[in-house]
Amino acid sequence: MRRTSVRTLVLVAVATAVVGWFVVRLLQSRGTLLPAVPWVVDVTVVALAAGVFWAGWTVRAYQQGKRPSLDAIRAARTFVLAKAAALTGALLAGWYGAQVLVTLPDLSIDAFRDRAVAAGVAVVCAVVLAVVGLVAERFCQLPPEDHDGGEGTTTREDPETPGASTPA
Repeated sequence: MRRTSVRTLVLVAVATAVVGWFVVRLLQSRGTLLPAVPWVVDVTVVALAAGVFWAGWTVRAYQQGKRPSLDAIRAARTFVLAKAAALTGALLAGWYGAQVLVTLPDLSIDAFRDRAVAAGVAVVCAVVLAVVGLVAERFCQLPPEDHDGGEGTTTREDPETPGASTPA
C-alpha cells in the first residue's frame, strides 16, 4: 500500500468544500440553517489525532530499536488507521471549510460570526488530524532495503524474472 499524497488530500478537501458549499447554500435557500459546530467535535478530532500519533509513535519506536517487539499486523493496522485519519481530516476540513465560506458574506451578524469561528476552529482541528495521519504513515514506512551486495549479502537469480536478482 502506498502512502497518501498531500495532493490527494488537498483535492479531497477542495472537492468536499465545493460540494459542501452547494449543499449548505441549498439548505439555506430552503430556510434551514445548520447548527453551529459544537466544541465536542473539536475535542473529538484532536483526541483522534492524538491516538493516531501515539499508535504511529509505537511503530516508530520499534523501528528505531526502542521497543522490543511489535506485531506486524498491528503495524499494518496502524498504517491503515493513519491513512484513514489523513483522509478523514481532509474530508472534515472541506466540510467545515464550506460552512465558513457560506457564512463569510454575513460576518456582520453575530450569530453568523459565531458559526464561522466555530467552523474555522473545526477546520484547524481537521487539518491537524490530516497532518498527524500523514506523519503516522511516515512513521510506519520501512527503511529501504540494502541492495548494494555488501558483505554478508548474497544474491541469487530470480527464476521468474530472467536477469533479476533477489536477496538470498
